[in-house]
Amino acid sequence: MSAVTTSTAKGTLMSGAKMLLECLSREKVDIMFGYPGGVTLPLYDALYDHPLKHILVRHEQNACFAAEGYARATGKVGVCCATSGPGATNLVTGLVDAMMDSIPVVAITGQVSTKLIGSDAFQEADTFGITRSCTKHNFLVKKLADLPQAVHEAFHIAATGRPGPVLVDIPKDVFQAQAHYSPVSAIHLPGYKVYTEGHAGQIRRAAQMIWEAKRPIVYAGGGILASAASSDLRELVERVDIPAVCTLMGLGALSSEHRNFVSMPGMHGSYAANLAMTETDLIIALGVRFDDRVTGRLAAFAPHAKVIHVDIDPAEIGKNRAAEVPIVGDVKRVLEKINQVLADTTGEMQPVNARSRAEWWDRIRDWQKQHPLEPEISSDEIKPQHLVSEIDRLSGGEAIVCSDVGQHQMWAAQFIRFHHPRLWINSGGLGAMGFGFPAAIGAQFARPDKLVFALVGDGGFQMSIPELATVANHALPVKIIVMNNGYLGMVRQWQELFYNNRLSAVQLDTFPDPEKLAGAYGFKGRTVESPRELRGALEAAVREPGPYLLNVRVAPYENVYPMVPAGGAINEMVLAPPQPVEVA
Repeated sequence: MSAVTTSTAKGTLMSGAKMLLECLSREKVDIMFGYPGGVTLPLYDALYDHPLKHILVRHEQNACFAAEGYARATGKVGVCCATSGPGATNLVTGLVDAMMDSIPVVAITGQVSTKLIGSDAFQEADTFGITRSCTKHNFLVKKLADLPQAVHEAFHIAATGRPGPVLVDIPKDVFQAQAHYSPVSAIHLPGYKVYTEGHAGQIRRAAQMIWEAKRPIVYAGGGILASAASSDLRELVERVDIPAVCTLMGLGALSSEHRNFVSMPGMHGSYAANLAMTETDLIIALGVRFDDRVTGRLAAFAPHAKVIHVDIDPAEIGKNRAAEVPIVGDVKRVLEKINQVLADTTGEMQPVNARSRAEWWDRIRDWQKQHPLEPEISSDEIKPQHLVSEIDRLSGGEAIVCSDVGQHQMWAAQFIRFHHPRLWINSGGLGAMGFGFPAAIGAQFARPDKLVFALVGDGGFQMSIPELATVANHALPVKIIVMNNGYLGMVRQWQELFYNNRLSAVQLDTFPDPEKLAGAYGFKGRTVESPRELRGALEAAVREPGPYLLNVRVAPYENVYPMVPAGGAINEMVLAPPQPVEVA
């Protein structure tokens, strides 16, 4: 729990709504994304005179996505709020997204009065039951005396261990009730154990294996970002000169400009990363879960490798791939200790297998040269790779880029560089369309100093169009870049490749005029179709002091490569479109 700083006198009489706001202040919450309703009216009345900044979104799902964007950009707990019934149920997709990507979010929901619970009252839903499986923990607060403890426990649980979403459901009569408030001085959760330090013997064993391996590789994921362990990861790969791959959730954990960074592995990972993961003899897995989008066919994944697996969640160790050296602990603390062991025992000596290590690097560099990730540029039409490479040029590895799920997400992961953590924000595990734009709103509020792109598809953007009102209201300088190919691109790609090109319900026949759409909200927008105009259009969008909507018409039938087909091993990549057979 964060330090108590608010100067409320002990025993002050206040309503449940004011008590909640006092608890949020003590947790140093500075912003909340929400949408009011009948049972949360007491809370919103209390907000009227409170310094906490509330951002009115236009859909509750987007309140949770925005809270995630804030959390992902800062590492702090994001906060969202919704009323009972449909308001609360609209949060569920965002909660599942935060759960799968391990993002700390606290959701405050209103509930009908306690005496009405279970009576099918107006706008009643079993929020507690519905969210049990999609939150790290949830609370139904039936007594005002329990409210402060529940709120502080919620923040503690969301932020510690493996981060995740926690929901606090508060009936209307609890908001309205009056009681004497006393600050919560301690959190005591006997059944909640967080192991941070790692087993000393396993850490020494891991260091020895790292030192002796011939073909080691670091496999780094979102846990590196969650534990703020990027500098420790960099120290490890530099100390023993190990190649590293970063997952979709881990991009930016090691700068994409670092000499030891290979690229992203997996279904749309690079040729070099996937062959390195296949041929390695030691995987140093740090804050990852061996997701199916990385491993491909699990039985064929890294067949020659031993595994060191470091994760703060013991449930992830051995879940998908057995580890020779399992280490349950905070990846930052464990890496600090591994680095110290390596520093104490290796000095300036060369690795035991120095020659093998040199050969290993040579093979990786050869794979990178054989099939590099290079953006395709055409003079006739805008290639999607061209668009993301231009965003990368403008970003310089320093901008925040938020995406939905699909082709644009994969091209961004392949071609946009991230020099620091917390610059790449996307829906990884759940793959939620409509995530990118509201997440960018949360990220921009969190980091007003940063250039923020919402790189979205024409499908996902149309799921979050209402939030144009939010950016307009706050003159929020989010640059909304729509990669518009006229299709649900990734679904079309799969139908083309695996369903005999029977394109069913994937064409997006209508897209609004961006100049009129943005103009209706009071800011600028335009469409660009020519490759010659692309650079200037993006530069104009970035120069605009407020929001900007740029609709980029890209090649409609472009596919993302490399691609590992479903059920394939990650070394069984399709590297390019099938070539027509010449008939003699």
